[in-house]
Amino acid sequence: MKAISPTSAAIVIHSHHHSFNHHRLFLSLPSRPHQYQHLHLRGSVPRPRSLKLTFITKAADSTSQPSSSAGTAGKTIVTDDGFSFSKLSFGVIGLGVGISLLSYGFGAYFNILPGSEWSAIMLTYGFPLAIIGMALKYAELKPVPCVTYSDAQMIRETAATPILKQVRNDVSRYRYGDEQHLDEALKRIFQYGLGGGIPRRSAPTLQMIREEVTEDGKYCLVLVFEAKALQLSDFEQRQAKFASFFGPGITAEIGKGENDLYEVRLISNSTSNASAS
Repeated sequence: MKAISPTSAAIVIHSHHHSFNHHRLFLSLPSRPHQYQHLHLRGSVPRPRSLKLTFITKAADSTSQPSSSAGTAGKTIVTDDGFSFSKLSFGVIGLGVGISLLSYGFGAYFNILPGSEWSAIMLTYGFPLAIIGMALKYAELKPVPCVTYSDAQMIRETAATPILKQVRNDVSRYRYGDEQHLDEALKRIFQYGLGGGIPRRSAPTLQMIREEVTEDGKYCLVLVFEAKALQLSDFEQRQAKFASFFGPGITAEIGKGENDLYEVRLISNSTSNASAS
């Protein structure tokens, strides 16, 4: 047992146990060193108290950000799983066929693969196909995602204008040679580089389209653009130009989406006689 050399006559010990809260214990230590006497405990130890916990229930906060607009909530999205040549990339096809012919042609020419008598033909056609495929792949513009609701699909043929149908078909397939979708339309509407227009580097980019039905039963094609350098007012002051370019028979509405996304709603003024089932 090691010697204890207290430096003071008394030490105050605070108890942190729940049954000793707010009580102090005093230990009297001898003032002389190397003399050990009995420690006298002064103060009474309270009886242990039972701990009572009260749980208060509180309703959860039901306030949340709306995930979708009221007009499209609860509607079924139609998936486009059918085969179409518009979904194929001719750049990928040409490049794949050309490289395959070149590879097999060289292998057959050096007698690594069978068919040496066909090697010349495979090399002759494989080289230009590979070049064409690379050129198409370089100039390729991928289709944008298209979200179609079931009620909009039912009235598309009878309520959508021919221009709206053409816009939907053009942006949902591969294109070649264009810098972006609806490039000519955006060039005329925003007047790139002209007085009152915007710089071309600030041009909006089409991200997706959406087909839906308005509350009064009209077909609506929504164009969702991303424009980091533009404001909502830049779209609102060109609302009439959107209606004029994609018209006739079109009403244009402008809305603000999340982050830097802006929505241009092209609403057809034609009514459908098809009844919703």
